[in-house]
Amino acid sequence: MMNRRNFNKLVVSSFALSMAACSSITSVSIPKNKKRVVVVGGGFGGATAAKYLKKFSPDTEVILFEQNEEYYTCPFGNTVIAGMNDIEYIKHDYKTLESKYKVKVIHAKVKKIDGATNSVILENGDVYPFHKAIVSPGIDFKYEKGYVEGSEMHSPHAYKAGAQTSLLRKQLEDMKDGGTYVMVAPTNPFRCPPGPYERISLVAHYLKTNKPNSKIVILDQKKKFSKQGLFQEGWEDLYGDMIDWRSVEFGGKVTKVDPIKRVLTTEEGDVSADVLNYIPSQKAGKLAFDSGLVKGDWCPINTKTFESRLVKNVHVIGDASIATKMPKSGFSASSQGKVAAMQVARLLAKMTVINPPKLANTCYSLLSPTYGISVAAVYEAHEDKIVKIKGSGGLSPMSASKEFRMQEAEYAVGWYKNQMADIFR
Repeated sequence: MMNRRNFNKLVVSSFALSMAACSSITSVSIPKNKKRVVVVGGGFGGATAAKYLKKFSPDTEVILFEQNEEYYTCPFGNTVIAGMNDIEYIKHDYKTLESKYKVKVIHAKVKKIDGATNSVILENGDVYPFHKAIVSPGIDFKYEKGYVEGSEMHSPHAYKAGAQTSLLRKQLEDMKDGGTYVMVAPTNPFRCPPGPYERISLVAHYLKTNKPNSKIVILDQKKKFSKQGLFQEGWEDLYGDMIDWRSVEFGGKVTKVDPIKRVLTTEEGDVSADVLNYIPSQKAGKLAFDSGLVKGDWCPINTKTFESRLVKNVHVIGDASIATKMPKSGFSASSQGKVAAMQVARLLAKMTVINPPKLANTCYSLLSPTYGISVAAVYEAHEDKIVKIKGSGGLSPMSASKEFRMQEAEYAVGWYKNQMADIFR
């Protein structure tokens, strides 16, 4: 039985523990005579924004919050899956951002961006006030049709690079010659529109070289896809009839999936896979929802400054933002990071923002180590829309020579190296 003395001890102990927990939570005040900009998310968009903000506004305190100490890029992740590169090739860190550009990098999980108090709240409860925030929350997935959270362990999507990239690579290596690799490609919009089809191309290259009796089936939840003519021309030239693409209208619509047995139900019957690469449809990352930045599935923004239309002083870039006509790509996110950094620097200095700022996108896709295709465009950003500048960019030509395709493959490698140097070096 608990007597009064023991009860009092319990109360005192509980109070002490409560006070200790409270004392471990800190609010990190902004240094005097300083402006603070927090950047959340250290991918193509966030890392670029942090670096260029320090370039545009050296006296501003820039804090980058990124949960992971190392970042694995989705671009060139498909070369890892196909065995052309190892996982180290797509791994990058934040050391140069800290040492050379004086960005303060904090590896911690952000719980919420609080627009009411202009502060970032970490999972551990720590609070960082800010004058402006640039947020690149990335994507999350719509789990449905039997593909639930955890299904990635059996049927990886590998659409966030890292562990799943290596898992899909291992499953491909373990697949028997004569097996079937099945991909489910998502509905629009989604990260990197040509990405699934580059992956299919490089998987086909691996299989043709190592397991030539195998086949590939794409169950596409769309009627068409990015650079379709160029991809299908390349598939026929390089891989013959190995690749079977089925659109949502003609046998591709998936109604149910068993990710453990790797069986898909379609309107025309079941499809069994030895390796199942299920890429779910997508939405803005969870942090964007938790921070009130989302309307529908994505984040509405003023496209001239990338400031959220829902939360003042918070600028949203990258895949999570509604930045059409720009595709959701790494290069787009990096370009948006530079524009957001420039506009935020000008707003802090009480200068007029650039109107309209220019943005760009360039996307290379490898169909084999020596066969590349590309798409590029330049854009103008106004307050309510982003428009493509007529005559800018374009697609690789159809029916190009082998030498031309080889040159584009070389350009793709150079593009990746230059991008990584621009962001992380």
